Order: sequence, then structure tokens, then C-alpha cells
Amino acid sequence: MATLTLNAFLTLDGVMQAPGGPEEDPSDGFTSGGWQAPYVDEDLIRFVTGYLERADGILLGRRTYEIFAGFWPKVTDEGDRIASVLNSRPKYVVSSTLTSGDADWKETTLLGGDAVAAVTRLKEQAAGEIQVHGSTRLAGTLIAHGLLDELNLLVHPVYLGQGRRLFQDRVGAPAAYTLTEHSTTATGVSVGTYRLSGPARFGTVGE
Repeated sequence: MATLTLNAFLTLDGVMQAPGGPEEDPSDGFTSGGWQAPYVDEDLIRFVTGYLERADGILLGRRTYEIFAGFWPKVTDEGDRIASVLNSRPKYVVSSTLTSGDADWKETTLLGGDAVAAVTRLKEQAAGEIQVHGSTRLAGTLIAHGLLDELNLLVHPVYLGQGRRLFQDRVGAPAAYTLTEHSTTATGVSVGTYRLSGPARFGTVGE
């Protein structure tokens, strides 16, 4: 069975939408794209590259897949470690609207139908580490259903007040996580790795 992990760039208010640039994803009237740019440094690149190179496969939602597929295949520099991984590893895209003709990035498999059922099957049938990058709605659904084994949350010191957020009200069982690693980049990005540890526990403070 595969291990499923998430790499998520977040603002302080949990926004994941369009970190890379103003034109990356202006859907739903989002006007704050490119919020990550002031915080990208060697520390951040080192973490993201090291994490990505562990991947045996990449799992994406439709919107993130289209953004990635429109950019990374054009990066042909053999020294670009991120492009090298993304262009060569198996990619799985969860979508009920894409067709096989639309999902033509090399090594792409289209997972149609119910997202939870499709990813459950993928975990059971695959091996190694499959990583989710971006894909806000898909990631939130997988968290709510306990399918993500590990969360890498890179929280940037900026508040936006608009945009799609990772943690929104969703159907699912409360869960607890263990913080296994933590670091802070020179620009103030908090990088935390959280491992799913079981159901959430409750009690009364002081008793």
C-alpha cells in the first residue's frame, strides 16, 4: 500500500490559491496571486526539492494539474531538479471532467468518478510515496476522509482574507496528528510535518 502525503503552501489564514504568480489562478475573482514570491529563498527551495525527490508518484486535482501541465513540460533544463521529478514521475489526476485527451502530460493517469473511492483504490494498488501538491479541494477532501498519512504545511507570514482555503467545513471524522519535524526559513516560513496519529481526543482543560 502506498503512503499518501501532502505538500501545501499556505497563508496565515489558510489560503492555498495561486501562490506562484498573479496569473496562476485568478478564478472566483482572486486578485492576490503571487503571495509566495517575497518568501522564496534557498531554505524553502531546499525543503521543497528534497521532499519532491522522494516521490514515487504525484497526485493532483484538475485545476492544479492544468496549471502544472501548462508550465513544467516546457522546462527542459536537465539541472532543474523540480522539473526533472515532475516530468518523469507517474502523475495521477482526479477529475470528472477531463478526458484522456486532455490529460496528455507524459506519465499521466486519469482517475475519474468519486474522488475518495478513486484515491482509496490508488493507495491500495500503488506502492511507495504518492505526493499531493496544491490541489486545495482534493487535499481538503482527502484530509476529511483520513486518506492523507502526512501533511507538510508551509505557512507563509502573510494574510490575504480571500481565496480558496485548505481547511474549510467538510464532512469527516476529527483526527489527531503528531508533529514530527519543524523548521523556519530565513524569510519566516514555518515548515511543519504532521503525521496522522488517529482519532482526535477530547477532554476538559484542568481536569
